[in-house]
Amino acid sequence: MLDLCQAFVVLSEAQRFPQPGVHSEMRNETMASRCVNGRSGFPMLFLVAMALLGKAAPAQTIRVDTTAGRAIRFDPDQALGSSMDILPANLVDKVYSEPILKESLSAGWGPITYRQNTELTIAAWHWNPIGTWSDPAHQSGYFTGSAEPQGFLRFSFGYSLPHRGSTRSDAPQGKYSRLTDGDAASYWKSNPYLTKRFTGEEDARNPQWMVVDFETPQELDALRIAWGNPYARKYTVEYWVGEDAFSKPLGGVWLLFPAGQVRDGKGGTSALKLSDTPVKTRYLRIWMTESSNTCDTHGSDDPRNCAGYAVNEIYAGNLAASGEFIDIITHAPGQNQTAVYVSSTDPWHTAADIEPSRVQTGFDLFFTSGITNQLPAMIPVSLLYGTPEDSVAEIAYIEKRGYPISYVEIGEEPDGKNTSPEDYGALYLQWATALHRMDPKLKLGGPVFEGVTEDIKVWPDAQARTSWLGRFIDYLKEHGRMQDLAFVSFEHYPFPPCEINWSDLYREPELVKHLLEEWRKDGVPENVPLMITESNVSWGLTQPMADTFAALWLADNAGSFLASGGAAFYHSPIQPEPLRPGCHGYSTYGNFVANEKLEIQQHTSQYFASQMINLEWVKHGAGVHELFPAEADVRDDAGHVLVTAYAVKRPGGEWSLVLINKDPSNAHAVKIEFADAHGQQAAHFSGPLTMVTFGAEQYHWHPEGAKSHADPDGPAARTTHSAKRGELVTLAKASVTVLRGKID
Repeated sequence: MLDLCQAFVVLSEAQRFPQPGVHSEMRNETMASRCVNGRSGFPMLFLVAMALLGKAAPAQTIRVDTTAGRAIRFDPDQALGSSMDILPANLVDKVYSEPILKESLSAGWGPITYRQNTELTIAAWHWNPIGTWSDPAHQSGYFTGSAEPQGFLRFSFGYSLPHRGSTRSDAPQGKYSRLTDGDAASYWKSNPYLTKRFTGEEDARNPQWMVVDFETPQELDALRIAWGNPYARKYTVEYWVGEDAFSKPLGGVWLLFPAGQVRDGKGGTSALKLSDTPVKTRYLRIWMTESSNTCDTHGSDDPRNCAGYAVNEIYAGNLAASGEFIDIITHAPGQNQTAVYVSSTDPWHTAADIEPSRVQTGFDLFFTSGITNQLPAMIPVSLLYGTPEDSVAEIAYIEKRGYPISYVEIGEEPDGKNTSPEDYGALYLQWATALHRMDPKLKLGGPVFEGVTEDIKVWPDAQARTSWLGRFIDYLKEHGRMQDLAFVSFEHYPFPPCEINWSDLYREPELVKHLLEEWRKDGVPENVPLMITESNVSWGLTQPMADTFAALWLADNAGSFLASGGAAFYHSPIQPEPLRPGCHGYSTYGNFVANEKLEIQQHTSQYFASQMINLEWVKHGAGVHELFPAEADVRDDAGHVLVTAYAVKRPGGEWSLVLINKDPSNAHAVKIEFADAHGQQAAHFSGPLTMVTFGAEQYHWHPEGAKSHADPDGPAARTTHSAKRGELVTLAKASVTVLRGKID
């Protein structure tokens, strides 16, 4: 018989490791160290033991709240999908070949969203290579794809913008700003659709700007602007005091140079002595509020050539006592130039600006290949670097083909291009007007935020408002156009690729819940659904994408999003990709390990997690499911919730629970209980109970550089037994488990 000291140790260790047979060696070692000769510290241990024996530790329980009216209703064929993004030109046919399509769809996701990629690189999108130019004689200007079906759209391409203003973007190779490229003939021009001619409001309602980033603080007191046409009649020159002006917009303030206000600009080259003494700053901003409306080098035939602002080159530095201007800007046609960022860019371009290596799928191939699962697809239109006419033609083409559309996503990551919420709003309303004129039934939405985890903040406006989404919603309300917003979409890439830790798994449910709460606080009405239209562990490749971490993250992400009131969750991407080096080792996005020819070699942990979600937890094609609140009391010593649970009642009455055990070292035995909020009408699984588990015992990633691989590589373990009332279910360490059956 154990003495009281040993009884205390056994009881306390049982609280930490409740399942029989787990960590028995650790338990014995602890007992020996704490109970030397069976009597060490006896009086204190006796008192503690008595307290513990008098109040037994509560059982670890998963409680499903079956209270009427608490369930969230969703249809997996609308709520759980995947995405198709940009592809290498030489591999498009491979991705859409029957073997790869079959494998891609076997992950089980339902609907698909077509991702718009050209806006990430600051490029125009020719969704249809057949169309008309605004200046057909020169094959230049603004391109509108043909709305009339002819031929078969297999590919679509992006076109670089000759009047680009920002230095940095995705895929920056060969891209640069025309403001610091050293070429006096090239120029940046702002988007004409943000001027009074198109918005119907004064130019000051949508001020345009240029920001020079010196990377480190520099002393300057003078500026030269080589204006093109149209030029700014009214503008100010400001400097930033504070932290990073873009990543921490609330961590500083823009201040006007003593002589930084221009009320009657004349164009040409403006030479400004900004202050008597140099000001030290990292960022310089030129803020423009009134245009000359004079025409650029492309002539006056198209009014878009005469709207906005154009600048050939910027020079900033110091004016010496001798009167010599000392320029501190590096002028170069490449990424080594002094970086500049702008508010918008004119989508004017030429046929010669095509980017042939970056391909988006043609709509005919996309819709006829089978990749849509015969379900309506979410389709994008280009906004930042497109035209309303082209977007209308795109949707008209798809409708004439008879292809089903669920939603139309307007634009792509405007926050990543430093687009102001008012500028996005002004463009959004022009596009919504044109699209709804063509088809009033279209469900339009956006703004497709980057993969953020917090409310997006921007420089304060005149009313001190700083929320990007809040100001966009306010813009729609001020213009009486909330009816044109059918959904709000964003991307979810929560973790920096080089900073991922296992403990991040504990954060995921609260991250997504917090984000949805923030969007509602920003003014998104309850009847406007919130959608994650792209998602993965991180925006950059990282080894955790390929190991068990990713499987647990994906199951928890999808479950917590729906449980928090999210409407549609799209995992990215559906197609296979090769292994590539990333943080912490080689990895790949998505569900497969493929070679350079995209031949699938293995499945990743995310593939098996996808199947657990789509083939085990929910039932696609069955109709509306009910998601009930579920809680677990399994926590570690730091208070982290180790087990999360998401309970659905399928059509037909079968219950299905997905349980994620995020404890990397220990299994946990749990009891499943169904009851209403008052603990009444308690029920348990009864009859045949299916249990499917995928985790560290079924999959292990071996980081071996370019030869990294999984072994074992699935499949999930499956058992069926007759459930007994109150029985314990053991959740394996680091695992996703689905329990499915009827309740008594």
